[in-house]
Amino acid sequence: MKDELSGEPAWYAVRCVFLSGWSPEPAAQAYEERITLWRAGSADEAIERAEVEAREYAAGIGDRPDTYLGLAQSYWMFDELGDGAEVFSLVRTSELAPAAYLDRHFDTGRELQKPVVPGNEGM
Repeated sequence: MKDELSGEPAWYAVRCVFLSGWSPEPAAQAYEERITLWRAGSADEAIERAEVEAREYAAGIGDRPDTYLGLAQSYWMFDELGDGAEVFSLVRTSELAPAAYLDRHFDTGRELQKPVVPGNEGM
């Protein structure tokens, strides 16, 4: 889509999913989701460009390259870029209750993330 007011290409966020070439647990596989921003004339163009970058990103990781899994999802960023701008949204239906939904999809206990230390949020 082009910006309706200016006719210029619009911003798109594209999420790609990877199988990591390394895992902190020998019996497990690590997956990475990356969201990249693209100025493009359409969602399809943004995805095409993001997939080229995804393959380069995956191959560029030294002795244990990642594998791009071929999943790319695009989001037309209708908000102006800046603090609080929405950069990606995905709606999924589920019969799970909220706590079970979060546990299933976002808080499995196997995420590799750092806790926020109060006072160091900006670091």
